[in-house]
Amino acid sequence: MKTRLLAASALALIASQASAETLGVSIVNFDNNFQTLLRQGIEARAGEVGVDVQVEDAQNDSAKQLDQINNFIANGVDAIIVTLVDTAASPAITAAAEAAGIPLVYVNLEPQDLSALPASQVYVGSNEIESGTLGAFEACKLLRAQHKTDAKGYIIMGSLSHQAALQRTKDVEDVVGIDMCNFITILDKQSSEWSRDNAGNLMTNWLSTGEVPDVVFANHDDSAIGAILALKAANVPMEDVVVVGVDATADALQFMQAGDLDVTVFQNAKAQGGGGVDVALKLAKGEPVDRVTYIPFELVTPANMADYLGKN
Repeated sequence: MKTRLLAASALALIASQASAETLGVSIVNFDNNFQTLLRQGIEARAGEVGVDVQVEDAQNDSAKQLDQINNFIANGVDAIIVTLVDTAASPAITAAAEAAGIPLVYVNLEPQDLSALPASQVYVGSNEIESGTLGAFEACKLLRAQHKTDAKGYIIMGSLSHQAALQRTKDVEDVVGIDMCNFITILDKQSSEWSRDNAGNLMTNWLSTGEVPDVVFANHDDSAIGAILALKAANVPMEDVVVVGVDATADALQFMQAGDLDVTVFQNAKAQGGGGVDVALKLAKGEPVDRVTYIPFELVTPANMADYLGKN
């Protein structure tokens, strides 16, 4: 009897392992703080629901990412999760997954072909119209409270291949175009490629022209921090400049605590990653899901920053 019980237990274990879903995950870059948080959200949720994940680092290389997708397909994963290196690369990834009949979930960065995705492919992320708009409008209010009537500003963009950077920049431009905020003039906008060092160099170059900004709109927190460090190195009083970031990273909140960063916008990376896992599993089981799942952005200022400590 004992032998039969052991054999039955072994068969049950083998059956459960055989039926366990496996997700292939391609991440933009393991060295990126926000992408690391996304990966942690994916891995944590996968652990909670007992799903195996194979996570690969695309190292900011679109060709490498497509190779990873093809490898996942060859390995017969149940679903694929992708944080895109380049939005323009999404049609090739979409086509490869569709041809293989494997569900695909784009997380964080909106695919270029979102409106044309097949039923087995979806997007989980945050609405970028909210991110840039929330931050820019708060900056406008702060400048008005300082009685500024002719404010000058710069926009530090992320990578120009990223839909998020393009949308966040457009959000800022739309806000400064409304009657309430049209006293703000954008002197220049340039890409930092999401780099703190590049953002610092941009700000140093702008300061060398003699134009000290009243406001800096950065597409994400690392660029905001780079700008702050350059401003401080040039002995510009931080109380004279409104600086806006996006993501509410741990580093950014430290700069906010110090009084240097005025506004950021919380993007819930872990919720995006975990949500991607949940949707991928539903697709793998043939269950209906929405084409787009949005995780809301949240405005973060010194007044409520304590609520976000430790979240990113």
